[in-house]
Amino acid sequence: MCEPVEVPIEDWIDLHSFQPPDVASVVEEYLYQARQMEFRLVRIVHGRGIGVQREIVHSILRQHPGVESFHDTADHGATIVTLAPEKQPDPRSVDRANGKTRA
Repeated sequence: MCEPVEVPIEDWIDLHSFQPPDVASVVEEYLYQARQMEFRLVRIVHGRGIGVQREIVHSILRQHPGVESFHDTADHGATIVTLAPEKQPDPRSVDRANGKTRA
């Protein structure tokens, strides 16, 4: 079994170094981490090729609740993604005594 690879989170990711069976999980984790870092616009580089990686990426983006919109770059080698902001609790609903969110 392979050890997990830690990748620094930036506002772009290049999928060329990942094996095709890993692309879906890499994109899912990347989107999660990018939202945690409060990125609003990210670029996912999948390459042009015959479009297999692109279709995997787009199928994830179409279903992902944290994605507001996405579109291909002019050369179709990457996808630009607009992320929804991570929902923050309303400061008025946080109990300052214990830091928990009130209902």
